[in-house]
Amino acid sequence: MRTLAWTAAGLALTLTACATITRGTTQVVAVDTPGVPGATCTIQTQSGPQLVTTPGAVTLNKGSNALPIQCTKECYVTGSSIIPAGTETMAAGNVILGGVIGLGVDAASGAMNKYPDFVTVAMTPDPACRQPLAPTRRRI
Repeated sequence: MRTLAWTAAGLALTLTACATITRGTTQVVAVDTPGVPGATCTIQTQSGPQLVTTPGAVTLNKGSNALPIQCTKECYVTGSSIIPAGTETMAAGNVILGGVIGLGVDAASGAMNKYPDFVTVAMTPDPACRQPLAPTRRRI
């Protein structure tokens, strides 16, 4: 019976902080502004603003807070959205297998959190903006 208790304790210690080990504390998030390539998007994070040009990807530190994102491009109305924060599915297993210690490590490191892998921000043309006309070819 003692062997079983020691084995269970060893397994619990081995599995603590599973999400930290297997998923990490950062995540790559792809950002796009459909139909408006080349927009500059700013994501407000706890460590400061992160910039990405669409379509593109940015590496974010995982966290439990949703992140505001704004995208700009000449002759387009600024597009705004929120990147929601969720929880990794393995966090629940961490409670069962790794116990409270593992959950605490994953919560503190942000590893138990997850952002969507892909985010889109809608942008619309600015009717007040006049885009330059393309040069016309003269026939000779």
